[in-house]
Parts: sequence; structure tokens; C-alpha cells
Amino acid sequence: MNTIKGPAIFFAQFMDDRPPFNSLDGLCKWASDLGYIGVQIPTTDPRLIDLEKAAESQIYCDEFKGKINSYGLEITELSTHIQGQLVAVHPAHDIMFDAFAPKHLKGNFKGRTEWAIQQMKHAAIASKRLNLKAHATFSGSLLWPAVHPWPQQPKGLIDMGFKELANRWLPILNVFDENGVDVCYEVHPVEDIHDGDTFERFLAATGNHKRVNILYDPSHFVLQQLDYIQYIDHYHEFIKAFHVKDSEFNPTGKKGTFGGYNDWRDRAGRYRSPGDGQVDFKSVFSKLTEYGCDVWAVLEWECVIKSPEQGAREGAPFIQSHIIEATQRAFDDFAGAEIDNEQLKKILGL
Repeated sequence: MNTIKGPAIFFAQFMDDRPPFNSLDGLCKWASDLGYIGVQIPTTDPRLIDLEKAAESQIYCDEFKGKINSYGLEITELSTHIQGQLVAVHPAHDIMFDAFAPKHLKGNFKGRTEWAIQQMKHAAIASKRLNLKAHATFSGSLLWPAVHPWPQQPKGLIDMGFKELANRWLPILNVFDENGVDVCYEVHPVEDIHDGDTFERFLAATGNHKRVNILYDPSHFVLQQLDYIQYIDHYHEFIKAFHVKDSEFNPTGKKGTFGGYNDWRDRAGRYRSPGDGQVDFKSVFSKLTEYGCDVWAVLEWECVIKSPEQGAREGAPFIQSHIIEATQRAFDDFAGAEIDNEQLKKILGL
């Protein structure tokens, strides 16, 4: 068994134009003062990291890592959730997802995809230069509009979608493999990898590529009404990253899983700050520890009620209180007696 590392925090939801949230130094000092010891770094904001330079320069990476370490922090993973999303976008979502594209590529959907793929390759190399073993991202989606089969899905559509998704990701996965880094897909609604079955479909489509792994976030499973504890039983060997995020699902006679197009506050399923929702984190941490998952516990804050500042303040002690120091001995092995085969035979009457 392994002791989960942490507490750590994902900076993406805390970036802002006001200090201390508008610079790497400001965020690092803020996080360190709150008790965090790890940080997950989004890679689309140049105020935090220049991803292309990180892929090109070991000196840049050493200085970047040194700055973070100077605040008593470690880098848990780099994140390319935005770029991963743009690797595969269904035409129905092209215009909305164009909000995430660089200005010079808006409206150029093919060029946007090529940019995203190159960004992912930069992230693989940068991760190696930073001595990271895991990377956090999204899979993107070509099939989400077909998630509910109406009209009926033409035969072969789903297989073709996963084949195309795998074809886009295989060159990226190979670069990650060359650099010794696991790709951890956050299993998430609106991604083609959104549960266990879809993860297995993608894994098979890539030929069981060894770099295909999972970023486990139980909050998304509550909204899908999927057994997030049993999920660990099925996929623990693939879980290489972990987001600590809470959620709740309170269906009524008017709304359920699909949410009725409501804003987050008014949906049956909504995200909450850790400890305020329905996720059984004691069981989650126990299972991950039991299976020896070598992960950082990273706070991903999203809540429709609580402020991000309060969520961050409460997040570090919440995670720390759930981390289990994995035992190195059996609780009933107090005698420490050596095995005596002759004695064993006597006990059995042999």
C-alpha cells in the first residue's frame, strides 16, 4: 500500500486578474500559506507557464520548478484539460469550444485541432523535463451528441467514433510513452471517456496503449449515479491522478440527470466544495490507499454556493484529515513470531 500524497491544489479555478491570483509567485505563496504542499498547473495561461518554452528548455524547466519548490511546494502534474478537449470536438460544439482556441485560430477548426495535438506533445516533453510521471487532461468528444440513442444510432457509429478518437490520440500517447509519462484522462461528462464502459472502449481502440490511464474524480460519478467506490475496484490499476471534488444529486419530480437546461445552482446534480456534498471521501481514500494507488490528492474547487477562497482554506485540512498513513505491518502481527513448520504441523495434528 502507498500513502496518498497531499494536500495539493489545482490552480485553474483560482486564476484571476487580482493579486495574489494573477501570478505564479502569488498563487504559490497563497497556496503554501494555506497548508498545501503540491500544485497542479494549468498550461493555457502564460502567467503560470510557457508550455512551448518548457518543452524546449531544460533551463527554463529547472528555474520554473525551483521557483515552485522555493515555496515548499511540489508540482503534482501539468494539466492540458483545454488542449485535450480541443483534440476532438463534434461539429455541434465547434462554435462554443472555439472560446478556448487561440485568437489566431478562432474559426479555423482544423488548425485548432492541429494546435491542440502539438500542445499535447509539448506537455509530454515538458512533463519529463520537470520529472513528472503523470499528466492530467480531457479526451475530447466526437460522440457526445449520440449519448442518448435518439434518433437511433446507425450501426458502426460508436465504433467509428472511438477509432477516430484513438487515431488522434495515438501519436500523442506515443510521445508521452517516449518521455515516460502517463496520460490521465479525467472521466467527465461531455467527454467521450465519461464512465467505465467508455474508458474500456477507448483503451481497446488504442490497442491497450500502456499510457492510457485515469484521473479519478468521484464528483462526476455522483451526477451520473454511477458507483464511484466500485469504480475503484474495477480500475484502480489505471488511476494515476486524483481530484478531490464533491457533488450532490437531488432529483425531484421536475428534474433529474439531464438538468432541464438550468444553471448549475438549480440543477438536480451540482458540484460542491469538499465535505458539503454527498461523496463518501472516507471510503474513497480508504480504497485508493488499499489498492496502493500512487497519487496526489488534488483539490479541484467548484461550488455553486461557497466562495473559492473559503473552499481553498477548508480544502487543505479536509484533504489532510482524510489521508491515511498506509500501515507497513498487519494489525494483529504483534507477536512477530517466526514460522515454525513443525509447530504448524502439530497445530493441524499432522
